[in-house]
Amino acid sequence: MIGVSACLIGHEVRYDGGHKRQKELQQLVDEGRAVPICPEVLGGLSTPREPSEIVDGDGMSVWKGQKRVKTVSNHDVTDAFTLGAQRALALLQSYNIDTVILKEGSPSCGSTEIYDGGFQGMKKAGMGVTTALLQYHGIQVYNEYNWHMLNI
Repeated sequence: MIGVSACLIGHEVRYDGGHKRQKELQQLVDEGRAVPICPEVLGGLSTPREPSEIVDGDGMSVWKGQKRVKTVSNHDVTDAFTLGAQRALALLQSYNIDTVILKEGSPSCGSTEIYDGGFQGMKKAGMGVTTALLQYHGIQVYNEYNWHMLNI
């Protein structure tokens, strides 16, 4: 069993109320081989919601207390992001899941790149808040572009 970002299987949980469904990933959930998660919803954020980005940092710097997650209108949502990451970790651990496929670019789920915090659509290398926590706890993180490397 693996974990999969809920937006990647068609759940309308993205900040804009949409999804990024990939039929192959949805099939894994339909077959009982994957569990959907959305750390941002688990952290109490609504759908839809204002776009959020990690300002001048990445998920690791958030966990170190050095950087914050803010909305486009400068509202601090760091606590919701960290709570959601903790709840996602607990859910995955309850299923003994050690591998996830998460949405690239997300301030929660990005694994190789995230938005740069300037709200101009620019990306930079880095990982999201949830990805940083999951990797720290030994959970392998893939994204919608590289998950085919898994033997599932």
